[in-house]
Amino acid sequence: MEQLIKENQELKNEIDNLKKELHKYSHSQKEYYENNKNELIKKSNERLKKIAEENPDKIKQYRRNAYLKQKEKKKQKELENKNNEIIWEN
Repeated sequence: MEQLIKENQELKNEIDNLKKELHKYSHSQKEYYENNKNELIKKSNERLKKIAEENPDKIKQYRRNAYLKQKEKKKQKELENKNNEIIWEN
């Protein structure tokens, strides 16, 4: 019994250590994007302007693809909602 308690405590300690390490890596990336948000937005806008000047059809293609993806996601959500309603009715 004592062995199980000891093993359980060791596993809990290991989990805590792994959570700390994971937080260290994921949190640093999140902070980077939060701190440099304006710069990143400026860079993306500059890229879009550059693409618009060089190849305006590419922008149309990007926007169409985005629209089609949104449309597909909306259909999938509607199907999920219908399936959930059917499940709840039964």
